[in-house]
Amino acid sequence: MSQYERNTRYLELHRIIYRRDPVNDLPTETFDWGKFYENGTHECYTLFNSKAKINTYKSLKWHMYVLWYLNPQLDQDSFSALIEYICDKTKGFVTFNVSEQLLQTMLYDVSLMDLEKPPPNKLRKIIFKDSSGLDMRQKLTIVGQMIGRNKISSNEIYDAMLLINHDNQKITINKLAESLNCSTRTIHRNMNNELKKEKSLLNKEF
Repeated sequence: MSQYERNTRYLELHRIIYRRDPVNDLPTETFDWGKFYENGTHECYTLFNSKAKINTYKSLKWHMYVLWYLNPQLDQDSFSALIEYICDKTKGFVTFNVSEQLLQTMLYDVSLMDLEKPPPNKLRKIIFKDSSGLDMRQKLTIVGQMIGRNKISSNEIYDAMLLINHDNQKITINKLAESLNCSTRTIHRNMNNELKKEKSLLNKEF
């Protein structure tokens, strides 16, 4: 486990947006607890919503891209200051040291990206309100009920993984099967390599 706790004070002080619900995609159904997208949405960005930290260059560049996409009001200097903060290992966002040369190279690469084009993002079907007041078990029950309408896929497993991690619990195949009301075989069958890596990343903080 990293010795540094994530410090989001800079982001909040400068009103940096790092979480955003879908803007163009309309939910299939809306509930008191949140929204359900039958076909899923790629527009939900929830950076720094789990205990897992950025531990690869690829992930770091994606976070940089999303932060600038969500905050188009930032000029080059403001964005550079934000990323320097994120890349400071003592602030608890990254697990590795980022050299000045690498930082400048990545800033340059991100500056060339089309900010009118949404960054690639995982598909989400269920989005809970921050103020839902539900605990992890209640949320997983809802996931199981909503997903029960359709065949379980990697997207539903990913949603369940995030909920278990957000409740500070280690993600296991048995917990996923229990939460989605299916067999462990079903979980194994739908756990692609990307999900396996994500599971490992989320569990590294335990």
